[in-house]
Amino acid sequence: MTIAKPYKRVLLKLSGEALMGEDAYGINRVTIDGMVAQVAQAQALGVELAIVIGGGNIFRGVAPGASGMDRATADYMGMMATVMNALALQDAMRSAGLTARVQSALKIEQVVEPYIRPKALRYLEEGKVVIFAAGTGNPFFTTDTAAALRGAEIGAEVVLKATKVDGVYSADPMKDPTATRYQSISFDEAIGRDLKVMDATAFALCRDQKLPIRVFSIFKQGALKRVLLGEDEGTLVHV
Repeated sequence: MTIAKPYKRVLLKLSGEALMGEDAYGINRVTIDGMVAQVAQAQALGVELAIVIGGGNIFRGVAPGASGMDRATADYMGMMATVMNALALQDAMRSAGLTARVQSALKIEQVVEPYIRPKALRYLEEGKVVIFAAGTGNPFFTTDTAAALRGAEIGAEVVLKATKVDGVYSADPMKDPTATRYQSISFDEAIGRDLKVMDATAFALCRDQKLPIRVFSIFKQGALKRVLLGEDEGTLVHV
């Protein structure tokens, strides 16, 4: 039997909302530990793993709670929320025996390192997990865009978008029981069918850089490992 060769280097996008688990707010420890266990499986395969994390479990610049606020101010608050999540993820990895480094697009040097691309690449080559926080460091851009940008910068082979849904569907599977999951779909097909894979800026960047996106559910046990081994898990969006 031939064993599939895993990806060499990937960028994993985790939403802040995913850290909540079944809670209404904040970070669910059982949920974050489950994610770390999947990261440990990835490392056991020899995959170099970088992570971009969102902040929606704490604050999002476009959330109802930000109504009436200056958009740039609200977005900076959202970036700070991603730093908190990154630190929590790093600590959970430390507890699990993994070595992780947090790099932030905003300079908070007493707490985390600034984003320095050569240093991030060196960490990956050393087998450390690199967690990118604070999005792109600019307002008006989402953490999806940060994932596409960092993925391109580090030479990732694929952007893995971890969600609560196990792929891209023809319609919302929560509302339409006849919705079907796409095993794979091209960027152009996804645009033509108006499928909301990522925000438009992130999606365009991945398409232009010929950087495929794999959408899968992080809540399915062992899903990340199956994705890395090229099994039929989630949906692959490709050129």
